[in-house]
Amino acid sequence: MAPLTRIGLAGLAVMGQNLALNIAEKGFPISVYNRTTSKVDETVARAKQEGDLPLYGFHDPESFVRSIQKPRVIIMLVKAGPPVDQTIKTLSVYMEKGDCIIDGGNEWYENTERREKAMADLGLLYLGMGVSGGEEGARHGPSLMPGGSFEAYKYIEDILLKVAAQVPDSGPCVTYVGKGGSGNFVKMIHNGIEYGDMQLIAEAYDVLKSVGKLTNEELRQVFSEWNKGELLSFLIEITADIFGIKDDKGEGYLVDKVLDKTGMKGTGKWTVQQAAELSVAAPTIASSLDGRFLSGLKEERVEAAKIFKSSGIGDFLANQAVDKKKLIDDVRQALYASKICSYAQGMNLIRAKSAEKGWNLKLGELARIWKGGCIIRAVFLDRIKKAYDRNPDLANLLVDPEFAKEIIERQSAWRRVVCLAINSGISTPGMSASLAYFDTYRRERLPANLVQAQRDYFGAHTYERIDVAGSFHTEWFKIAKQSKI
Repeated sequence: MAPLTRIGLAGLAVMGQNLALNIAEKGFPISVYNRTTSKVDETVARAKQEGDLPLYGFHDPESFVRSIQKPRVIIMLVKAGPPVDQTIKTLSVYMEKGDCIIDGGNEWYENTERREKAMADLGLLYLGMGVSGGEEGARHGPSLMPGGSFEAYKYIEDILLKVAAQVPDSGPCVTYVGKGGSGNFVKMIHNGIEYGDMQLIAEAYDVLKSVGKLTNEELRQVFSEWNKGELLSFLIEITADIFGIKDDKGEGYLVDKVLDKTGMKGTGKWTVQQAAELSVAAPTIASSLDGRFLSGLKEERVEAAKIFKSSGIGDFLANQAVDKKKLIDDVRQALYASKICSYAQGMNLIRAKSAEKGWNLKLGELARIWKGGCIIRAVFLDRIKKAYDRNPDLANLLVDPEFAKEIIERQSAWRRVVCLAINSGISTPGMSASLAYFDTYRRERLPANLVQAQRDYFGAHTYERIDVAGSFHTEWFKIAKQSKI
């Protein structure tokens, strides 16, 4: 009889395999299982090859569950939705009171809450844990966002602290996020912020390439340079890498051969839906989603390009003399300022949901665990953590003294880039939406008074006044009619 393992993992696609190997490498013996058994054998072979790691494969669910020490902890990494319910059904039959299941997929947070309740009825504990970092992160240190049963978290805290990405000055990139589906919700917002970041970087690329006429080699140098300063981040680093890679199937660079249609799995869409549900403005994230929708209309865009070429639009770019050095510096500043707005929106979404659900989420702590391992990891997150350390009740990142100062310093460059793009016929929806968000938020008075007056005119929705307390209704129609007589 083999000794019992410390933990189990079910679902051996790329993320599952890599997380299992990471756990084994950190010295925790692990049992693995997958419905398609060839994946089990593949993982066992990798464990042997990657250093004789303590990983044990099982072809049937019963022997898999029985091989784990009690109280048993099993991580699932399967496709969100029905496959999760199916896996729970398969495994829970053999599990006993006090055992624990952890869903490590990108699951809709309410599904996790439903499952946590159903598991509790069986005497089982449940966690929904966001895992970010892609396949590399999973293998060498992801950012982990567990939410749900605190008791379950305590069972595996020792494992998670070692498996998560380690950031020298701020520790392992894992924390107990909060109750219910909060871990999944936070991971969903992380992905929404990621959509925004990627859109903003794409716009910076578009302006530099289309207006500044930078070559791929120059772009690689620019992004490498940016990655040494305030923009230092995983996404800027990989962008620089992408510009340096030659096409393996022909001449030139690979990036120029990639079809300009962006796919998506759904977490960005969920983020924007939640923003609407919570009445929280998230225009940068929303514009990135719209960007993906429009990119999908490739055939329509090809036709539209023909129509508008012949009508004299689209020739803005030919006769502009551009100071490259100045443009590069302006775009860097515009990208940074826009990014602050995007993260401000994401943090406001988390805060609003936390208030609605009573989760008591700690925004500074979330910024800390995103500093390493995850896709949005960036030196900039340390600034966000410090902003919330200074003031946990900060209304908006924009008004933190440090960030406010940075935006003020960069706003001229930001406006120049957006104007240049508009005048050049280049769309920068993310940068423009961020700028509009900033300009709206910083204004004491908005034209919303007119909209409210219209609502009262046609629908008697009433209005408040700036000078007298209370609700008012005016017979606008009658007064207007009389004055026309």
